[in-house]
Amino acid sequence: MSDKKSLISKPRLRDIAFFFGPLIAFYAVFYLFSTGFLIFTSFQKISISLRKGTFIGWRNFELLLTDPNFINAVTNNLVFAAVSIIAGLTLGFVIAVALSTGRRGKTLLYAVFLLPTLMPLALIASVFRVLLESRFGGLNELLRSVGLEQMAMQWLIDPPLAYGVVVVLFINMIGLPIMYYTANLSAINTSVLEAAVMDGARTGRIMREILFPLMRGTHRTIILSTILMSFRAFDIVFFSTQGGPAGTTEITGTYVYRFSTSGTNVGYGSAAALVVMVVALLIAALQLFWTRKRS
Repeated sequence: MSDKKSLISKPRLRDIAFFFGPLIAFYAVFYLFSTGFLIFTSFQKISISLRKGTFIGWRNFELLLTDPNFINAVTNNLVFAAVSIIAGLTLGFVIAVALSTGRRGKTLLYAVFLLPTLMPLALIASVFRVLLESRFGGLNELLRSVGLEQMAMQWLIDPPLAYGVVVVLFINMIGLPIMYYTANLSAINTSVLEAAVMDGARTGRIMREILFPLMRGTHRTIILSTILMSFRAFDIVFFSTQGGPAGTTEITGTYVYRFSTSGTNVGYGSAAALVVMVVALLIAALQLFWTRKRS
């Protein structure tokens, strides 16, 4: 017994510091310092040289919250998130149910839908940008080669078309909702479904009146995760449309980047980044609360 007790003895403080010290140092440098820098500079008018800053109080935040471009960026964030949520709760749910029925080629279909989610967003957006380039893009070249030159469009220059391209890119991230639904479907008590089948319920009714209500917790997770993802979707917009044309597809990420690198007033960009960070933290806290409540 004494040998066993010695094997499971409590870890010493030195061992804890050895394992968690580098992680704590990483967070201290890249998170605490960055947050402190944002807070400090957001109350200043300061150039990108970070020298001779002038304290201006809440002026940066007042300008930010009255800037129509920032309001437009926040609105685009919410619109893109809403489109992704609707696609996830409908198309993602149907695909997950179809893939969970054990049909042939299921593994290949899983890979097709999950691959865009697992790949770097910058790569996917860059590929879309090359394909949709107006003069020599792959899509327009294909349309011209088959005699459909009139259908060749300025996909990334015309504002409505560019907006639609970004919407498609967000819908392309449907793999995450499919993964959530698939995991939840594997934990459902099949006796409920068997009873419904024996009562003569059709597939559509089972999905609508049994499976969908049973996944309320998964719906919440998908909604909050998608909203949170929309505030981190800088790669999708920047590498496809760069927020253009004329700010049509601007989101908070590209807005913050534009003002943080302009060099005229880094404090304004810091204020924008701080506001977006607070909103994202509130959404993450809400998601954590619902997850704990569900468990």
